[in-house]
Amino acid sequence: MTDAGPPAAPVPFQEFVLKVHSRCNLACDYCYVYEMADQSWARRPRVMSAEVVRRTGERIAEHLREHGVAEASVVLHGGEPLLAGARRLEHVVTELRRLAGAGTALSFVVQTNGTLLDRDMLETFRRHDVRVGVSLDGDRSATDRHRRRRDGGSSYPATVRALELLSGPRYRPLFAGLLATVDLRTDPVRAYEALLEFDPPVVDFLLPHGTWTDPPPGRPADPASTPYADWLIAVFERWYAAPRRETGVRMLEEILVLLLGGSSRVESVGLSPAAFVVVETDGEIELVDTLKAAYPGAAATGLTVHSDRFDAALAHPAVRAGQAGAAGLPGACRACPVHRICGGGLYPHRFRAGRGFDNPSVYCADLYRLIDHLARRVAGVPGAPAPAAPSGRAPAGDRPARTAPDPAAA
Repeated sequence: MTDAGPPAAPVPFQEFVLKVHSRCNLACDYCYVYEMADQSWARRPRVMSAEVVRRTGERIAEHLREHGVAEASVVLHGGEPLLAGARRLEHVVTELRRLAGAGTALSFVVQTNGTLLDRDMLETFRRHDVRVGVSLDGDRSATDRHRRRRDGGSSYPATVRALELLSGPRYRPLFAGLLATVDLRTDPVRAYEALLEFDPPVVDFLLPHGTWTDPPPGRPADPASTPYADWLIAVFERWYAAPRRETGVRMLEEILVLLLGGSSRVESVGLSPAAFVVVETDGEIELVDTLKAAYPGAAATGLTVHSDRFDAALAHPAVRAGQAGAAGLPGACRACPVHRICGGGLYPHRFRAGRGFDNPSVYCADLYRLIDHLARRVAGVPGAPAPAAPSGRAPAGDRPARTAPDPAAA
């Protein structure tokens, strides 16, 4: 199968990540916003003002209208977005939909640590059809290892109370899923089964952010060692061998779709054109915010919603590289037999001081082993049919736009 080349014209943005609040009530030690290279959060306003909301809504409407896009999604993000309060979040949703007009459908999702998610907040989201994703790493011991309050207290009880509400019959239609960061010290099957207790529609396991300059925890230089692949393979075997489908596991499903000739819809794997952009609380337009793990200013574009159209961000070299298919990959990646599947991995994970992003992912060995295992496992089970691609997936020749893999603060 040949790789699809870059699109003839830039793919317009179809997901807008709004940093509605720049602070957080937790102190997660792996957070790329507060604990890694870029500390620009400290100079930004705490909350997105009504003026920035209005200008952002006008820019979104302008961009979608001029490109003939009838549907787009908005991620309410942070920091911890619920610190903005229910009334302010309601204003963001209603104002952006008003400015988009009747001919454009905007869907909304909020990604939260869950500690502030109560009935009042959920009733607001229910009125305006805002879906809710929650970050949780597994059971209490796994969560307490990283996701503590600023005073050192556990965030787990409050998050569990929120999930009990969210997974109940009244709010269940709003439940977008769970997001968990992989921790090699946690038993993978135990972490997965702890998340299953909340009956999530999907679980998204994220690799902790790191680069060649500042490697992820437990990721050795030896390419023969693949601890993160081994962890995810254990989850895959538990998930894949279950007698019924208990939930989706996004990364694993996306790899399976790609192995079957389809296209990924997340940024972390595959070669579909990336079509998302970030707006900070002060109105600055940025690239994917996980670039903050690389170096200070890595996500900056120099653009703002006050003076610039989103089309200006489409012309940024990093956005063009993310829409260039295999041509946007490092040469070492293009020579690899699984590059169409891994897509070079997450862009920030390619960084090396002195060489920029022209490198394979720091997780290259893990991604190769994980993809190889899934391919062999699916093909090698006697008498087992290959899994069907989820409904609505495009065939290989029609590459849908990718969205951000992890619209979570931490």
